Amino acid sequence: MRFGYWTPTMNSWLRNVDETFSIEFDALARIAQRAEELGFSITLVPELNLSDIRGREAPVLDAWSLSAALAARTTTLEILAAARPSFHSPVQLAAKQAATLQHIAGGRFSLNVVSAWWAEEAKQYGVEFRAHDDRYAVTKEYVAALRELWTQTPARFEGEYVSFEETYLQPKPTTQPHIYAGGESEAGRAAITDFADSYLTHGGTVEELREKIGDMRRRREEAGREPFTSFGMAAFAIVRDTEEEVQAEIARITDVRPGTPGYESYRDFTSKSQLNVNVSLKDYSVSNRGLRPGLVGTPQQVADRILEFEEAGVDVLLLQFAEPEADLVRFGEQVIPLVNRARVAV
Repeated sequence: MRFGYWTPTMNSWLRNVDETFSIEFDALARIAQRAEELGFSITLVPELNLSDIRGREAPVLDAWSLSAALAARTTTLEILAAARPSFHSPVQLAAKQAATLQHIAGGRFSLNVVSAWWAEEAKQYGVEFRAHDDRYAVTKEYVAALRELWTQTPARFEGEYVSFEETYLQPKPTTQPHIYAGGESEAGRAAITDFADSYLTHGGTVEELREKIGDMRRRREEAGREPFTSFGMAAFAIVRDTEEEVQAEIARITDVRPGTPGYESYRDFTSKSQLNVNVSLKDYSVSNRGLRPGLVGTPQQVADRILEFEEAGVDVLLLQFAEPEADLVRFGEQVIPLVNRARVAV
């Protein structure tokens, strides 16, 4: 199991709780460096221009600028930056950002290609918001165009959504960035089978993850493609010393009330996405159905649960914490060693 965390680009992961945390760069760099020391190997830098957690007026950092800065301040951490094709020119993304970031990171940079879901954000930022299946068609073509730019000189591409010719990309990335992607709809799974190196998913139960992984492995094999390199899952972790402390924390963060920014975002998200499970308001208290995996409890309980997911095929966890620094340290000091020791014992 590889452990990762979400770099905070907005000042809270909680839709119901008023408290916020610092997103000053010194704090984020300190978290990244501490994560490396504790055994975390990857960080996801999510991309949104508006906050779906705190509301549209809340601060949000740019994922790509932040990724470059973190790459320069770390030595082992894989920097996984989210990229939404409709928000980036493929030539600009490849030539001016991804390739340069791969040089800064010394080969540690990778891409989480996201087909986007938020119509209001696209409207505010002057981006066309296509129908659900069309967004995945764009993403599939977009990744093919990126790979053409990364490998060919000059590069040429003629597609329905992306076209360029006689395009020079220098320098090439030191290695091609690894492509992660997630999706649950039929269109999403079909597209990802074709273009991604690794599959990511929202949080789910062990049984749900076993089904998804089995399905994606089957699709990949039937397509005659190499197996996915990894299967990752988003999750929200709560680690406390006692059951009472755990339940108190769950109760504190899971009340998303009508009329709040979180509730309006919930209605927008569930109407624009095609998900394979119903998303409750409790699920939506944190992003990406992070509480659904049940990574809550004492250190031993959480470690045992992680081993169940590992047995089901999950090999990357991308974690969020209510307090990004304090809770990350607690998880790194108390849970990761238990998982590693259990693996060695087996």
